[in-house]
Amino acid sequence: MKNKSFIRVAAQALLLTALFSCERFPAVDEPDDPSPVSLEELAKIFSRLPLEQEHLDEVHTAVSSSLEYGYDEEYTMADLFTSPGSGVGSRSAGTKAQADRWSRPLRTLLEDYLEQAYATRAGDTPGSASEYIAALTQSDVQIYWPYSEDWDGSSLPVITFDPGGTMEANYGYEMRPDGSVKEIVVTEKTARERPVWVMNRNDDSEYQTIEMLRRQDPDWGKGGTIVVQKETKSGDYSGTKTLILKEFEASRNYDSWFAGGSEFFVKAGAVEDFNASTEAEMRLYSPSITDFMVVVKRSQIGQKIPFHAVLVSEWTEQLESLAFLITEDDGGTLTTWKASANVKVKSRTYGIDIEIPFNSRDDIVWRGQLTRRYFEKNNDVEGHFGDVWLTFGII
Repeated sequence: MKNKSFIRVAAQALLLTALFSCERFPAVDEPDDPSPVSLEELAKIFSRLPLEQEHLDEVHTAVSSSLEYGYDEEYTMADLFTSPGSGVGSRSAGTKAQADRWSRPLRTLLEDYLEQAYATRAGDTPGSASEYIAALTQSDVQIYWPYSEDWDGSSLPVITFDPGGTMEANYGYEMRPDGSVKEIVVTEKTARERPVWVMNRNDDSEYQTIEMLRRQDPDWGKGGTIVVQKETKSGDYSGTKTLILKEFEASRNYDSWFAGGSEFFVKAGAVEDFNASTEAEMRLYSPSITDFMVVVKRSQIGQKIPFHAVLVSEWTEQLESLAFLITEDDGGTLTTWKASANVKVKSRTYGIDIEIPFNSRDDIVWRGQLTRRYFEKNNDVEGHFGDVWLTFGII
């Protein structure tokens, strides 16, 4: 049975095409998504808004906040309408909304523009501005601002959208101080040289970054639940050994620049605090899986990013190896990698089965077993794992 509300809002998307498009647009390959909100049409709408300095500041504040919480340079439509100026992660972290900071937030411009557009539509055309705004708020659409840290603080943006696929160039709308708009070709080089807002779809807000985990556990490194570790030199601790992933460096991006940076997932499967002396005791132990996300924005390719995440909190001499997987998120259905970690009991090595989850469309950056001998030999030494470089430490 078809969803009537979906059909109604989809019809509004067609209406917007008629309202805002004066010329024929080339066909685009937007990512598969059930949302009726068209990225192409939204870019057109944004290019016609009378942006002022505070609107530029609002978007820049939001994308900067997203970066602060470990996400990409993004401002979701949900936040734009419900919590102006807030970045991804800020609301879940309990950060106070910044709505009062803006005298006329960007959402007001959108609401006024859409109300006017729908007021002049044909009398028999279905839908309303409020329904379209509701669909937009509930969608995964966002403003992505690559290289936002280089903004001069005043230049107006070029507005474009993610055409999908592997395209590296698209048309966009150059906004000028006199209020005119010019259609130009937009590439990543353009985004490096001047502000560019890309209408694309969010795919990382549902995950928790390392920074979010740190904020949720302010006592990390001081006892209690240790999720991430404070920076320390190997050998600083005595007693229990802990395996740390200290630094992460990506050598390339996996997606078109319109889609944003890369979301890498680091997963390790091992048996912590293993000290069995018999096979019977060995059966009492179950493997654990650590799973962390690190977002590498476009400007961070080739740079070392401090990670300092605990992979195995209690590494004993009997743990011979762990299963290690790095993926770059591309969605799809949930599947698993069937791997094993090795433990030693009375000089005999046993494999313990582990199923590490990942998505079917994910890019497999690297996967395999890493041994205790490898970590001991390469303590604090950078190693090459596919398209990433990692530095581990045993402390």
